[in-house]
Amino acid sequence: MTTQALVVDWAGEIYTLKGRIDHCFKRVEVRERAISYIKGLLSTVERKNGWQLAEQMGESTPDGTQRLLNGSVWDVEGVRQALVQWVVEELGNEAGVLVIDETGFLKKGRHSAGVKRQYSGTAGRIENCQIGVFLAYASGDDYTLLDRELYLPEEWAKDTQRRQQAGIPDTVTFATKPVLARQMLERAFAAGVPARWVTGDSVYGSDGKLRRFLEERGQAYVLSVTKAQAVWYGFEQQAVETLAATVSASGWQRLSCGAGTKGERFYDWSLVLLSRWLPVEGYFAAVLTRRSLSDGELTYFLVFAPLGTSLDSLVRVAGSRWKVEECFQLAKSQVGLDQYEVRHWTGWYRHITLSMLALAFLTILRRRTSLDQRPKKRRGRPPRASRQAQRSRNPSLAGASGVDPTNAA
Repeated sequence: MTTQALVVDWAGEIYTLKGRIDHCFKRVEVRERAISYIKGLLSTVERKNGWQLAEQMGESTPDGTQRLLNGSVWDVEGVRQALVQWVVEELGNEAGVLVIDETGFLKKGRHSAGVKRQYSGTAGRIENCQIGVFLAYASGDDYTLLDRELYLPEEWAKDTQRRQQAGIPDTVTFATKPVLARQMLERAFAAGVPARWVTGDSVYGSDGKLRRFLEERGQAYVLSVTKAQAVWYGFEQQAVETLAATVSASGWQRLSCGAGTKGERFYDWSLVLLSRWLPVEGYFAAVLTRRSLSDGELTYFLVFAPLGTSLDSLVRVAGSRWKVEECFQLAKSQVGLDQYEVRHWTGWYRHITLSMLALAFLTILRRRTSLDQRPKKRRGRPPRASRQAQRSRNPSLAGASGVDPTNAA
């Protein structure tokens, strides 16, 4: 419910946000336009495109918004760093989870940076689209996007003319999605983002270099892999599918990996320890398998975790991967993550970063609201009705003389 206090809080936080990103803008008018753009993304405008955002900002044409995204001078990486610092201050948790995933942005034509016919998980099929690789942060019930990289297909990386037309910097070379994920993880670690775990889908879990990078720095992970993923078990390599098939009926446990829209999400889970050399002492490697209760479908994860970690903890981490899907859904439906009208490399990064900042704003305000609405613990003497109920449940609390022990001093 919107209250006067909440409205004041929103206005105050927008003012604070200006201070957080002020150093990223040399000119005040550019910063003010960026703040107006964020307000537009947070507004109830149906489509967060150039024309409608311009109207929301009181302008007759989208020239100003296009100039903000494509031509004005400001530090988009500085804004991203301010976003990360803000999230750490408000949501930082030593038990936090960094989640890697990607999402597609459907496009027409062939001129938008990195666009091509490629598989899009958003559409569930091959489409003409751009692919963005993202890093999300999950902290308890709260989650938001931290970082982003636009995937540049190899054919784009080699095409000088298309690169120039799309404004792709000469320093940008072809990089696989796991490499982009590692770059974002390195930035998060350097910024001091507290995270006990890293998780992601099989595109990232199947990359041995990414897993070794995490292992060498002692960073625990639960990463999804395909059924054909080979692992060392004893003195030979086996597919995780083969390994899971050896688990006896008593080796499965029914556990929830977190609440979904329809309640707790229960699956059967098994864990098979792997005997392999690890670069950090005090850790173990394992294969975690999830079995659907409805159709028996199996999903596999590779685990690198501190000794003593419970199966329930691993299951919760595996379930937190869905947080990034919720981030994408919220960002696209609420703050226009996918509603940009830019073709250039710079424009993509600027719109996506401002949209991520708007999403963090909503996440942080939502968290504050939920904390404010939690029942307050009453201090001092409990209500009379409560004392009477307590005595009826435990008569020994009242002495023979009928003296109320809560009144005794």
